[in-house]
Amino acid sequence: MLETLKGATSLLDTTWSVAAPRVSAKRVAIVIEEARGFLGDRLSTSMALREQHAHGEGPALPHLPDAVAFVETVDEVRQVLALCHREGVPIVPFGAGSSLEGQVNAVCGGISVDLTRLNSIIEVNRENMDCLVEPGVTREQLNSLIRDAGLFFPVDPGAECTIGGMCATRASGTNAVRYGTIRENVLGLDVVLADGRLISTGGRVRKAANGYDLTHLFIGSEGTLGIITKISLRLHGMPEATSAAVAQFPTLAAAVETVFMTMQLGIPIARVELLDDVQMEASIAYSKLEGYEAVPTLFFEFNGSHSSVKEQAELVETMANDAGAVRFVWSSGTEARNRLWTARHRAYPAAVALRPGAKGIATDVCVPISRLAEAVLGAREDIAASGLIAPIAGHVGDGNFHCCILVDPDDPIEVERALTLDHKIVARGLALGGTCSGEHGIGLGKRGFLEQEHGAEALGVMRSIKRALDPKGILNPGKLFPGPPSAFAS
Repeated sequence: MLETLKGATSLLDTTWSVAAPRVSAKRVAIVIEEARGFLGDRLSTSMALREQHAHGEGPALPHLPDAVAFVETVDEVRQVLALCHREGVPIVPFGAGSSLEGQVNAVCGGISVDLTRLNSIIEVNRENMDCLVEPGVTREQLNSLIRDAGLFFPVDPGAECTIGGMCATRASGTNAVRYGTIRENVLGLDVVLADGRLISTGGRVRKAANGYDLTHLFIGSEGTLGIITKISLRLHGMPEATSAAVAQFPTLAAAVETVFMTMQLGIPIARVELLDDVQMEASIAYSKLEGYEAVPTLFFEFNGSHSSVKEQAELVETMANDAGAVRFVWSSGTEARNRLWTARHRAYPAAVALRPGAKGIATDVCVPISRLAEAVLGAREDIAASGLIAPIAGHVGDGNFHCCILVDPDDPIEVERALTLDHKIVARGLALGGTCSGEHGIGLGKRGFLEQEHGAEALGVMRSIKRALDPKGILNPGKLFPGPPSAFAS
């Protein structure tokens, strides 16, 4: 199995490689023996489970942990961390394993702490429109429970991911244009620190001015500062009415212009997704979207009262027609709407299906909305010059788009071309005032861009925070920061 994984992710470039020091086998053995004392057979060294926890969904080479700990209580998380801290053994938090930038790869070995059994919805408070959940709860699980209360949790990355993982990577998705990212929807956290101490941050109130904002320090920290064990989430009321629309355009520029005008006029759309002609061709074939053309396309969703939804759709239709749309179809039917969003969430497998046997490298640039046309059209030109197939799709209402670069993972020349293309797209995004990652996070794949984006001084402050909270460097080593992780205590 591991050899198969290596063959499928052989993108061996400095972008993904890590010169990884490993702690002594003796210290690892001590941790495994003592952890079995309170975890029993939930501390596993089986090769099958270690391989399963050696990688996420991205192209980074798998790295085996020495053992996998299936924790079921917060006290067990604290005991595992205190034990690993004492012995200087690495810890890698693991949720659904859907991360794209190598966040869950155990590059230095150690213990993979699987949090999926911490999956209780502890409290739902309808009056305050909030809830308290454990990190292994999935967004689908949460929304299924709260639907009858007239509430929903809007952050929708598309994957079957856990709430804890979404917090760790600062997830976003299709609804962010109206409801914000995970960052705007977390009220507070319980976090176990590297040495086993438990802290609580934030609370139920919607505003506070009472010290450092520790809650949002941990959002997006990718398991490098602590392990999240409880999350207080903001919930939203189900809208009275929801409808969807599809607008198709003769050019990519016309589609992007429609997005810009929609946002500039302040129309409160819930979602707007861009699929270029290549992605639309893939989605038509993969998701059976009969009746649509393989041209640049926007998917819209509108939330609100029946009258406001109708007004929003009519305004967007006017702007789309002014930009030269060749088709605008509006529907309030649940079946038609679900069909569209299912197709959008399946964009990645649809893209990969364009080239059987290929591996997809997903870019993740986000730019100010005023620079979106330059970023997207520039990416399209770079793709054409590369000679590679790379469909574009994105949450363009907040300036975030992705290119799925399809490569033969066993062709080093093609892989090099793909990585060069990825770097060009990111470099343009940064030059336009954007970021190297709108929602996938940094992990291993984007470490090389952090100093360019933030500057050496700011990166130094981040390292100082890491050292203060994790002085032995045991928490998810090798992630976020450029260069190899610090050696562990011997």
